Amino acid sequence: MVGVAIALVGMTLAGKTEVSNFLRSRDFRYIRLGAITEKKLIEAGLENTEATNQIMRKKLREEYGMDAYAKLNFPEIEVMLKKGDVVIDNMMSWSEYKYFKAKIKKFFTVAVYAPPKIRYLRAETREERSTKDFFKKNTPAERDYSEIENLEKGGPIAMADYTINNSEQGKARLQEELDKFWKWFEHEA
Repeated sequence: MVGVAIALVGMTLAGKTEVSNFLRSRDFRYIRLGAITEKKLIEAGLENTEATNQIMRKKLREEYGMDAYAKLNFPEIEVMLKKGDVVIDNMMSWSEYKYFKAKIKKFFTVAVYAPPKIRYLRAETREERSTKDFFKKNTPAERDYSEIENLEKGGPIAMADYTINNSEQGKARLQEELDKFWKWFEHEA
């Protein structure tokens, strides 16, 4: 492997997509770990709904372990790393963190942080199907609790090599944070 891998971690609606777009604009190859769920649903001939998504995620973790998404996506990541740098969008679990840390020589974890109040405001305008469907039945806090308690999500955030603070609304402030992060990355990589 030649490239550097940056795994993005953070709670739902913290701004991971914005950070991945920033890295993509700097020629990072991109992989969203959760895309494997949609692929497996298609293979199984199932409609992609929040309910089928939850069932498939649970099935994959039962079959492969809590590092299922790392294991299932690693072959593609390995190919991408031979061509250059890779951003891994939305690494969820402590098990995934440990898997990638053991497999990828140049591996960084970057946490994207926004406080619950800000993220919950973002939830009100989110257009993504899975987020809208989830919040019809659950509060944003319930989603947070579920991700922390059931998906081991806190560990990778706590062990992040760098944290981008996306606490304020507005792209200008986030751009300042991204510029600081990029300087750090150029020094570390």
